[in-house]
Amino acid sequence: MTATATLVTPKAPRRVAAGSKRSSSILVGFVALLLIGLMLAPVVYIILGGFRSNAEITVDPAGLPTTWNWQNYADVLASGVFWGQVGNSAIAAVATTVFVVALGLMAAFALARYRFRGRGVVFALFTAGLMFPMTVAITPLYILVRNLGLMNSLAGVVIPQIAFALPLTIIILSPFLSAIPHELQEAASIDGLGRLGFFWRMVLPLAVPAVVTVGILAFVNSWNSYMLPLFILNNEAAYTLPLGAQAFASQYSVDTARVLAFTSLSMIPALLFFSVFERRIVGGLTGAVKG
Repeated sequence: MTATATLVTPKAPRRVAAGSKRSSSILVGFVALLLIGLMLAPVVYIILGGFRSNAEITVDPAGLPTTWNWQNYADVLASGVFWGQVGNSAIAAVATTVFVVALGLMAAFALARYRFRGRGVVFALFTAGLMFPMTVAITPLYILVRNLGLMNSLAGVVIPQIAFALPLTIIILSPFLSAIPHELQEAASIDGLGRLGFFWRMVLPLAVPAVVTVGILAFVNSWNSYMLPLFILNNEAAYTLPLGAQAFASQYSVDTARVLAFTSLSMIPALLFFSVFERRIVGGLTGAVKG
């Protein structure tokens, strides 16, 4: 009895032509540049508009400055109201960032490293917080802040911002903290390091990329917050910068060039802050996805 074997010749994989790869990469690059241009065009227009005069904007709204007028920016920078609003925004953003990072890190550590009854429910509640926008809660939030006596104060803005920033913070931090090997914690406990010591000496240094990421997101979101200060702050002395820009535009509605200069100076700090730490944010989010 003879056995016969059938030889099957594998099909050669299709080779993608180098020309098609190059054309596709060129197309992707063109689309990316187009999107970048569409996003940067309004920013560039606002910044350049601050260097123009009102007459130039009226005659040619989309033109470039014929003579660079620095006086608009100088007037805004010489205003004490502007720097007061910068200080209010900085205080609110720093306070929000510090408490969001501290509370989020502690909550994420407990959810990621320990198993207890109701752990999944708690994590699900924080996840559901991402689907609960501030616009839906603005009316009961206003009533709560008023009943607490926090109207016209930065605390009335900071506390709700902390609450709404915690869900995203915990979701980003949890994968980082859960990825820390349990053997490392066991070795630390053998060396006499307790849970708090392990948290401060081991967890914090290892979670620096994620901490920086959530800190930057909390800071930028607080700096750009508009709706919450609009409802909570009625005193101009307590205005944050976005709210101050809106009030400035209403007060100097006929002085378009100065309004554009004020708007440019209002958004530049957040743009610079985000641009400097952009790689940190991408790295932190990538680590969260991998974890």
